[in-house]
Amino acid sequence: MTDDHPISLLVADDQATVREALAVMLGLAEDVTVVATATNGAEAVEAAGRHRPDVVLMDLNMPVMDGVEATGRIRAERPDAVVLVLTTFDDDESILAALRAGASGYLTKDADRTTILHAVRIAAEGQTVLAPEVQRRLLALATRPAPAPAEPAVNLTAREREILGLIGEGLRNTEIARRLVISEATVKTHINNLFAKGDFHSRADAVRYALSHQPS
Repeated sequence: MTDDHPISLLVADDQATVREALAVMLGLAEDVTVVATATNGAEAVEAAGRHRPDVVLMDLNMPVMDGVEATGRIRAERPDAVVLVLTTFDDDESILAALRAGASGYLTKDADRTTILHAVRIAAEGQTVLAPEVQRRLLALATRPAPAPAEPAVNLTAREREILGLIGEGLRNTEIARRLVISEATVKTHINNLFAKGDFHSRADAVRYALSHQPS
């Protein structure tokens, strides 16, 4: 985003002190404008439809409608919506539920202002944002052995599956290239191929696919 078009942000959290603190803290950034706040998931869905923010900062444990359901509804109504989860929960079930509902990122509330602000900016650019502890949990899930896993719906090559897994860890193209000892151009070619095969429109789509095809 540019100074002429700051990132519009919706903050959803049922705790007034947290919600107000986030709105003030993030709103101080020159490139962020907080357009609305919500006290529960139902309000978040309504506000997202009315204001069409660039990013929704979403808590998970809220009354009336939780953050997972709200995320799914926002994404169903507006597939290009960007939802960034900010919650106290970092268990496997919460992480997977949020990402499968369509969240583009997942942070925990021990993140500081700089980390949250950076995540909002990255998410607004269409990148997947995962807290380090979340990445570790997803990596553990991805590497957990399972007997005779079902074939994925998308016919990927071994290298494409490998790169898909690294995308799921939150790695960028340069980091994937270093990990696999190949050029960044080669990484981009593989990503373009797997995006075409899976009809993925963003890295977040690829992450959600990888997660949905992990053993339960």
